[in-house]
Formats: sequence, C-alpha cells, structure tokens
Amino acid sequence: MHQSNAQDSYGKAIGFLLFGVAAGLSLDLAAKWLLVDYSLQQFVFLRSIFGVVVFLSLSRWFGGIGELKTKRWKAHLLRTVLASGAMFGFFYGLKYMPLVNALTLAFTAPLIVTALSVPILGEHVGWRRWLAVIVGFIGVMIVLRPGRGMLTPAALAIMVASFCYAGLAISARKLATTESSLSLSVYVITGPLIISSFLLPGNYVAPTFNGWLLFLFAGFASAGAWAGIVGGYRRAPPSMLAPFEYTALIGAAIAGYYIWGEVPDKWVITGGTIIISSGLFIVYREVGSVMTGRYLRTFTAGGAASIARRFRRRKNQNKS
Repeated sequence: MHQSNAQDSYGKAIGFLLFGVAAGLSLDLAAKWLLVDYSLQQFVFLRSIFGVVVFLSLSRWFGGIGELKTKRWKAHLLRTVLASGAMFGFFYGLKYMPLVNALTLAFTAPLIVTALSVPILGEHVGWRRWLAVIVGFIGVMIVLRPGRGMLTPAALAIMVASFCYAGLAISARKLATTESSLSLSVYVITGPLIISSFLLPGNYVAPTFNGWLLFLFAGFASAGAWAGIVGGYRRAPPSMLAPFEYTALIGAAIAGYYIWGEVPDKWVITGGTIIISSGLFIVYREVGSVMTGRYLRTFTAGGAASIARRFRRRKNQNKS
C-alpha cells in the first residue's frame, strides 16, 4: 500500500513537472519571437508583470492571497537573486543562439540538481549516478566544443542560468514543508521585475498589437511553468524529477526546425544524446527499472505515434 501511494505521488509530481516543462517551452518560443524586436530588459519586465498579475488573479486556487505570508524572507530573497540570474542569463543566450542549442546547454541544470542534492538536501547519490553526472558534463563539452567558437558569451550566460535554475529547484524542495506554492512562485518573479524596471529606461519600444498578445502569452506561460515546476518539486526528490525536463528538447528541436529552419549539427545531437542518456540513467538508479520502464514506454509510444502520424500526413500530401 505504501509503495502504491509513493508511486501515485511520483506520478502526480511528474505530471506537474511535465506541465511546467510544456509551459516553459511555450515561453521560450514566445521569447525567441519577441527578442528579435524588443530588448531583453523589456521582455523580462513585461513578462514578469503579466506573470505576477496571472498568479495574483489565480491566487484563490492556491489558497488565497494569505498564502503569500512567510517568515523566511532571507530564503525568498536568495531565490529572487537566483531567478534573476536564471531569467536574464537564459534569455540573453536564447536571443543569440538556436533554440535547441540553448536548451541543450540549459539542461545541465538537472545534472547540477543531482549533484547539489547531496550537500544541500542530504540525499544519497551513489557512485553510478555521480558517474552519470560526469558523463553528462562531457556531453556538455561536446556541445560547447571549446576552441571552435562555441564558447561564446551567450553560451556562458546559459551555463550561469542553469546553475541558478538548479538552485531554484533545490530551494523549492527545501522550502516545500513551510512555504506555499503561491509564495514560491510569486516571489521569484519580483526580483527580475525590480531589476528590469531599473534597466528599462532607454530600452523600451511600444509593442504592436501582436507584440502585446505575445507578451501576454509569455506571462501566462511563465505562470504555468513556475506552478508546474514548483508543484512537481514539492512532491518528489529533485534527483528523480529533473531528468524528465529533457522532454522539452524534443519540442525545441521540432519547433526550431519548423519555425526558424534551425537544424542542430552532429555535435549538438551527440552531446545532447549523452546528456539525456545520463539523466535517464539517474532516473533508473533513483526509482528502479519497473517505474522507469513504465514512464519510458509512455513517452516512446507517444513519440512514435506522433512521428508515424507526421510521416503519414507527408506521404498523403506528396501523393495528392
């Protein structure tokens, strides 16, 4: 019975996380569009404004405004600093890099989460998972290819953002026993909002109607991402959940190809495969082969069906 309840809890945690990942990918797509015409400062400011408004509007679903009460201001302040580093660093890199390249580097965060789970949360990570973390970072080096022009300021910014994001994931798990999902989600947006407001003068361009729609969409997606990720990490250990965030890479590769014509080169594919494999091995060691097999069958079956449908549509189009 206890094992069944634990598996149900893991299932809910993964469901929350995957919702957050999908919302986060939607935010990234909107950001990629918006950063062509608008400054990073303006994007972060408006995205944060809309995100706060959305959360406060939905606060009753999280227990009401009273859920924002906290006595752990120092911890929330640290999280706002980490959120600012994650947001500015990632979107700066996203502006200057292909979408899938940026996300591939960003997914060093789950590896960092696994490593930091030991000193901060006191979780046990065996030598096999430590080896998986090391192999994962070898995959990162393959993607970056130091000395071949890939180690750019944009790439470095995303690496810094990944470390900050890992800190957010770890702190969400650590604060989950005393803090509400609403407080963990809202306060992290205030830091980037305040910082971007000081940087906004001279960097603001009046958005078009479509621009406002995209900014609004980014705000909703941002709120969904935080709610999903916080909801997942407060229900299960980070070392178990983090690798499931790799599913966003599949969506990023598809979107990058069909929207911007971006095709990842063999080094990005090779390094990304190594990173994902390392993450999945961590899942295997964390939750066991039975549960992992079930989740992998779900993902691969859905992915295979989606690809098969796409090929059938193309085949039918070519015949017509």
